[in-house]
Amino acid sequence: MRPPVKLVVAEGVATLEMNDGKVNVMTFEMLAAMSEAIENARWENAALVIRSGAAKAFSAGFDVKVLSSGDADAARRMLTAGARLLIQVLSHPQPVISVCEGHAYPMGAFLLLASDIRIGAQGDYRIGLNEVTIGIPVPDFALALVRSRVPSKHRIHIAALGRMLTPAAALEAGFLDQLVGASEIDATLSAVIEDIRSVNQAAHASTKRRLRQETIQLIEREIAGEILPQF
Repeated sequence: MRPPVKLVVAEGVATLEMNDGKVNVMTFEMLAAMSEAIENARWENAALVIRSGAAKAFSAGFDVKVLSSGDADAARRMLTAGARLLIQVLSHPQPVISVCEGHAYPMGAFLLLASDIRIGAQGDYRIGLNEVTIGIPVPDFALALVRSRVPSKHRIHIAALGRMLTPAAALEAGFLDQLVGASEIDATLSAVIEDIRSVNQAAHASTKRRLRQETIQLIEREIAGEILPQF
C-alpha cells in the first residue's frame, strides 16, 4: 500500500503530492502524513507546493464516515487534526502555493483558503463548502478562513447555503487567485515559483505571521475549546 503523501524537495521548493489512489479523502492517515510533510518542508526552509496526484480531485475533504458516525470523540479528533494542519499552512514561513485541478470539498477547500497563492485549472469540477447540504454545520475554524479570504457578498451562499462553485466562480469568490488551461498548469506553477524567489523570505515570514495572526488565534481557540460545530 503506497503512502498517501509524497514530498519532494528540490531547489528550495517542497512539493507535497496527495494521492490516496482515489479522491484524497482526509482520513486520519492522510492528515497525519500531510502534517509530517509540511513540518519537513519547514525544516528544509522550503517554499511549499500542495497538489494532487489523483486524477479527479484536489481533495474530497474530511472523512464523512467519521464525522457522521455519531462518535463525538472521533469527530473531535478529526476536526482537531484538520485545524492543526491549517495552522501549519497558515504559519509556514515560506510561500505556500496550492494547485487545484479537480474537486475541492472541505477540507480541500479549507486548504485553498489557507494557502498564499492558489492556481486553478479550467475544468468540470467544483470547489466549496457543502457541509450544510449533508447535515453538518460548518466548523468555526473554517468560518474564520472564510472571513479572511472570501468577499462578504459570497459568504452566505458559500457557507450557510453550501453552494459548490465552478472554477470560474471559485476564482471570483476567493478560493483561487488565477485560472489557466489544464495544459498550462505546470508552466504557470514554474512562473509563480520563479516570481516568489524575488521575495525576501524573512520579510515574508514576518509579514505573513502578523497578517494571519488573528485567524490563527481564532483557530487555536477552537482547538482548545469545543471544536465540534453546534446546531
